[in-house]
Amino acid sequence: MGTDSRAAGALLARARTLHLQTGNLLNWGRLRKKCPSTHSEEEFPDVLECTVPHAVEKISPDERDEMKVSAKLFMVASNSSSSTKNAVDMACSVLGVAQLDSVIIASPPTEDGVNLSLEHLQPYWEELQNLVQNKKIVAIGTSDLDKTQLEQLYQWAKVKPNSNQVNLASCCVMPPDLTAFAKQFDIQLLTHNDPKELLSETSFQEALRESIPDIQAHEWVPLWLLRYSVIVKSRGIIKSKGYILQAKRRGP
Repeated sequence: MGTDSRAAGALLARARTLHLQTGNLLNWGRLRKKCPSTHSEEEFPDVLECTVPHAVEKISPDERDEMKVSAKLFMVASNSSSSTKNAVDMACSVLGVAQLDSVIIASPPTEDGVNLSLEHLQPYWEELQNLVQNKKIVAIGTSDLDKTQLEQLYQWAKVKPNSNQVNLASCCVMPPDLTAFAKQFDIQLLTHNDPKELLSETSFQEALRESIPDIQAHEWVPLWLLRYSVIVKSRGIIKSKGYILQAKRRGP
């Protein structure tokens, strides 16, 4: 398990406050220092939503125009494209905004030995396109696509990607063909240093065991992890950042 995975797991492990929201969702909220949980396994529903922030502070309507709200969405479970809307809705609710300025989706998981293809991306991108059309997101981007993958997505998509992140750990210099394509179609190339697996099933279950001793952690699997940041546009400083995660109990 990499350093970033351990850090994400540690954040989850320190989250304590649990309270019921609508339906069968739980919100796992503010950070506390080593406070034992009083919640038992019987209190848990089939879906668990966790908010793991550095500072939970909703954006007021008066300051919304001064803030840029961005997110990167990591799909942990395969075939979880329908969770995209849930992730965006939860981020908007946590931050008190109607719309996110940008959402980048990390490359979705594929089976071992299977290369990422347009077919893998399409269900996720269709969900993102709907969110743009419904004015829940302004701009959408991709991560770790090479020139061929980005070109295929661009030609197929109704809402075009406005950015593509490149991991410089595996690419010290931007590939010339990717750079040329991005310049031609006005796609911003960004860099990142996220590990391929930001939060594994194992690290999530370890975090559950540490924070809620009575829970049957092996029954829970993370579906997605969203990292958000709120930046003051005029000053370029981060006002707040955090993680939101959804997990589901395995069926019998």
